[in-house]
Amino acid sequence: MSQGVQAITDAERIAEDLLAAQPLAGRRVLIVVENLPVPFDRRVWQEATTLAAAGAKVSVICPTGKGFTAPRETLQGVEIYRHTLPIDAKGALGYLLEYGAALFHETRLAWKVFFAGRFDVIHGCNPPDLIFLVALPFRLFGVRYLFDHHDINPELYEAKYDKRGFFWRLMVAFERLTFACADVVISTNNSYRQIALERGGKAPEDVFVVRSGPDLRRLKAVPPDASLRSGRKYLVGYVGVMGEQEGIDLLLQAVRHLVFEKGRTDIQFCLVGGGPSLDDLRAMAADLDIADYVTFTGRAPDDVLFSVLSTADICVNPDRVNAMNDKSTMNKIVEYMAFGKAIVQFDLTEGRVSAEEASLYAKANDPQDFADKIVELLADPKDANRRGAIGQERVRDHLSWNHEIPKLIAAYTRLFARR
Repeated sequence: MSQGVQAITDAERIAEDLLAAQPLAGRRVLIVVENLPVPFDRRVWQEATTLAAAGAKVSVICPTGKGFTAPRETLQGVEIYRHTLPIDAKGALGYLLEYGAALFHETRLAWKVFFAGRFDVIHGCNPPDLIFLVALPFRLFGVRYLFDHHDINPELYEAKYDKRGFFWRLMVAFERLTFACADVVISTNNSYRQIALERGGKAPEDVFVVRSGPDLRRLKAVPPDASLRSGRKYLVGYVGVMGEQEGIDLLLQAVRHLVFEKGRTDIQFCLVGGGPSLDDLRAMAADLDIADYVTFTGRAPDDVLFSVLSTADICVNPDRVNAMNDKSTMNKIVEYMAFGKAIVQFDLTEGRVSAEEASLYAKANDPQDFADKIVELLADPKDANRRGAIGQERVRDHLSWNHEIPKLIAAYTRLFARR
């Protein structure tokens, strides 16, 4: 048995023993998440099912989404309450409408859950940093607030709009209020933990790093699907949101450089994911005359995701270098590694923390160097396989969800010990 397999077996055993002890028996938890439906939001779903396995009664409030339209259902013992949102927000007015509608529905449903059986804690998942407003009235009933810090909103605003100003200052104010209201914070990485300590003023003992590790029981390698290559020799995969700050525009520029400057017409790119910029990115690919080389699947189920990741020769993460992305951990990187795929990405602090030697790192926001790194990996399959194996072992030994379960339970143990 390899060291990696033994390590994950040990992590599973520790997690299973911890959950079997039912440390949260009798507790009631309400999770509120705005930007993705559950169970599509993998981090939130893993948290919810883990808390339920630990004995808690768990309810989730989230938006509806493609394939997740039922206003109420129970899955794996977790009660899910979904609400509609008016638009897929773009611009300040769009976000104002979205956030206003979300707060209304979150508040309405929170009281519905409370009157149906009460709860001990509201577990708020940003963005945005407004869910503390839902939690505040429940403090009168002794309800605690746990802040699950998914995104750094001031940096996210600056990354989207390339400016500061009134709305940026508003994001800073909401962040401060969120931290002030939180009894305990869980951060997705150590960069976020530092923000909680420094900008948020939280005590070190009240901030826990709980990474978004994949559940390796869910990720299933499948036989390669040759049709994804569209008749070309190589397939490069991408999984993620199609948004303004994800750097897909830089990836498309890299594809154009490969096709028209390097004459590499033997590489197909398959991009899995939906988001507000999907139509714009499809139009950009057409404008760059590379539409035949780029497949956009839109939001896709797991079987499509697994097929692309199983077939791809390498995977890419084109998140541009900025303050937001430099401090953020991208789930797609760890999923690539779980499938044993070597990666090309720009040189970001937390990207290196996650991938280490599993990745090549291109110059900041340089599409040509990004393209060169893709060619370098494809030209040396032995090195690509070596890097993929390093990444797969790293996920098994350090980054899978089993390693995060004790940290999540520790955060809740602290939360209930505070008063």
